Amino acid sequence: MHAVRLHAFGPAENLVYEEVADPHPAPGEVAIAVAAAGVHLVDTVLRAGPDAAGGAFPVPELPTVPGREVAGTVDEVGEGVDPAWLGRRVSAHLGMVPGGYAERAVTAIGNLHRLPEGMTAETAVAMLGTGRMTMGILRFAELTAEDTVLVLAAAGGIGALLVQYARHRGARVAGAAGGPAKAAAVARLGADLAVDYNRPDWADTLREAYGERPFSLLCEGVGGEFGRTALGLLAPGGRHLSYGYASTGASPRGAVAPSPEELAARGISSTSVLGPALFEKIGGRENLRLLEEEALALAAAGTLVPLVETFPLAEAARAHRALESRATTGKVVLVP
Repeated sequence: MHAVRLHAFGPAENLVYEEVADPHPAPGEVAIAVAAAGVHLVDTVLRAGPDAAGGAFPVPELPTVPGREVAGTVDEVGEGVDPAWLGRRVSAHLGMVPGGYAERAVTAIGNLHRLPEGMTAETAVAMLGTGRMTMGILRFAELTAEDTVLVLAAAGGIGALLVQYARHRGARVAGAAGGPAKAAAVARLGADLAVDYNRPDWADTLREAYGERPFSLLCEGVGGEFGRTALGLLAPGGRHLSYGYASTGASPRGAVAPSPEELAARGISSTSVLGPALFEKIGGRENLRLLEEEALALAAAGTLVPLVETFPLAEAARAHRALESRATTGKVVLVP
């Protein structure tokens, strides 16, 4: 089969498309003929190596096939697995074991989700890691129709889902994204107002539309200057949810973390929903699967429609470069 392998940490060019031996399932596992593989910003950090990861993520042993989100068709079952799985369309988050950037991947039977009729592999992949993170954020958000919500990176994989869900709950929602094309995409998602935060007056545009500090909820995975500016738009008593640092290359050093004095003075709350906070909220890492099921169910019902940008598997390096430069819209997916 063909796969994308990383032999040395470093730039995107180190991702090599090559022929490798087919993996076969161990007892309790299945092999999936991959139709779509998800690309996550964390993949780019792990590819760059230990210095980039900064201890926040365990780097893989080399060589490795990156990727932890796949969808496709079961084409081989291991010992002890019901043969009825053969031929079924499935998706799976591979957990801490990589191997998704390939024409074939193996995973434990307990990781599988059967795909609803009519759901594409690309949609299924988008609702795994990205979808479950969105569901986790929403556990903290406790959205109501009374909220006025600001979503940063609203044309990203998570941001696009948050905009749609806020509208679904009847909240008023504004989305900020980088560039006029992305802002237009956010408007099509149903945002009441979509702004281009590459424009210096983007915050002023929101103030003119809604007031000086109009937002009761800020959802941002951007950090840096953009996150700090958005924080200034949060109303007294508002909630700030942070789930990433895209503007700073996914470095935790780019997170927006208001001081205790600022939190007290403005009466706002600020929560990083990543890692331990999320696991505590959902009752443990083992319940991540429940978030995946919720995300897939909302996609099957048509409540959430992920934005997806696809690249050929052989062009995984180009996909990484585009994601790192914030040139992509929605969830990045590789197609063999």
